[in-house]
Amino acid sequence: MSRLHPSRPSGALQSLGRALREWPGWFTLAAGALLCVLGWYGVSGERLPARQLPYLASATVPGAALIVAGAVLIAARQSGAGGGDGTARRVDQLYSLLVGEPGPAGPQPGPPGPPLALPDGTLYHRPDCPLVAGKTLAVPADAALVAQRGLAPCPVCEPDPPADPPAAASPADPSPAADPSPAAAPPADPPAGPSGG
Repeated sequence: MSRLHPSRPSGALQSLGRALREWPGWFTLAAGALLCVLGWYGVSGERLPARQLPYLASATVPGAALIVAGAVLIAARQSGAGGGDGTARRVDQLYSLLVGEPGPAGPQPGPPGPPLALPDGTLYHRPDCPLVAGKTLAVPADAALVAQRGLAPCPVCEPDPPADPPAAASPADPSPAADPSPAAAPPADPPAGPSGG
């Protein structure tokens, strides 16, 4: 009984395999161009649009996708060849992002100072919030400004509610609830007495 020896690929097949490994982008681009030409040829032979659609769907659209994929492969290979160890650097960055120490989960206390608001904005922010950082139009937002404009806390920086204005600023607007005095209570009792008697 003779033993079957696996046939080795010929020299032409070996060189073709080596070329496919070395230049995959160019072969993908050529296959896409060939499909586009075949699709164009099929579409040009049909007069009715309904009969042209199968050629577009089966040849032209996949051919265009292969052309784009080939261009991406060529660009990636050229940037990889010019960058040296660019892939290794990117893998190291990804590894450090995935395995690195996690940051604190909750919001960090911001720098001291009142929250800030923009003139046209609907939110108030911490002074270190990236949404107001470097903006010269941001103004301090106290409780009165927040109530007057109906400002909401920023979902990005999650600021603390602004402090109430100092008591020295509130006497300009006296109210009975803010200043309870014994003189205000007796007028309420006399009307209740005559109506009960």
